[in-house]
Amino acid sequence: MFTGIVTAIGRVVEVKRHGDTARLRVHAGELSLDQVKLGDSLCVHGVCLTVIEKLAHEFAVDLSPETLAATTLGALAPGSLVHLEPALTLSTPLGGHLVTGHVDSVGSVISRADQGDTYRFQIRAPEIVQRYISRKGSVCLDGVSLTVNTVEGAEFSVQIIPHTVHKTVFGDYTEGQLVNIEVDIVARYIERLLIASKEGG
Repeated sequence: MFTGIVTAIGRVVEVKRHGDTARLRVHAGELSLDQVKLGDSLCVHGVCLTVIEKLAHEFAVDLSPETLAATTLGALAPGSLVHLEPALTLSTPLGGHLVTGHVDSVGSVISRADQGDTYRFQIRAPEIVQRYISRKGSVCLDGVSLTVNTVEGAEFSVQIIPHTVHKTVFGDYTEGQLVNIEVDIVARYIERLLIASKEGG
C-alpha cells in the first residue's frame, strides 16, 4: 500500500527482456535504500513491484506479462525517469490517498495548459475506469495522488502545483503522453457493495 506522495525520481539504468517478461534496473536517486530489503515492495511510476536485487543506490525489479500489458512500464528505456515511493508503514503520514499500485488502465494527455508555475492537464480515460472518476475525488497518475478538478465525459483534468512540478516529472509531459491510472480504491469497493446488494435483493 502507498500514499501517492512521490519520494524520489529514479532513472532507469537497464532494461533486460526475457521473452514476455522484463527486468528493470533503476537508480534510486534521492530515495535511500538502507531500509529496503529483498522482497519489499516499491511503487515505480504507479506500479507496485517487488525488489529482487539491491545495490547501494540501485535496485532491480521484474515485470510480468500482465504488468507489461496493463501499464506504461514496457515502454521504459535506459535514461527514462520514474516516480518512486516506498511502501506505506504505520508511521507514514497519509498525505495523499490510499494507493495499491495496481494500475487500472492507461490514459493519455489530451492537452496541457501552463498557468504560471502550475500546469493543467486534460486526461482521456479509457471507458473501463471513467465511472470511477469524479470531480474533487482522488486519482493516481503515474504514482502521484492528485485531485480531479473537472470531469467531462471521457476526459478529466488535474492541476499540478509548483511543489508537485518540482518533485515529479510532470513538467516533461506533453500532449500524447501515456499515463498509468489507478482510481480511488473506495470507489471500486462501493461499486462492488452496490452490485452485491442488488444481487442479494
